[in-house]
Amino acid sequence: MKYGARNNIVGTVKSIQRGDIMSLVKFEVTVPAKMASVITTESVDDLKLKVGDTVQLVVKAVHVLPVKEA
Repeated sequence: MKYGARNNIVGTVKSIQRGDIMSLVKFEVTVPAKMASVITTESVDDLKLKVGDTVQLVVKAVHVLPVKEA
């Protein structure tokens, strides 16, 4: 099955809460080894980012698409 999302993280289903229409599926995931972000240079300056800084990475997404290979 092909899907359009380019970023993917392997996860294990940990729980499923079923509803009449929607279900909540929770996953356990491992942290990716490396991530990248494209931000404005103004933001780099505003955050005073420099090599070696520790930062929190917040992933903003509209959907998480579980894909199970057959």
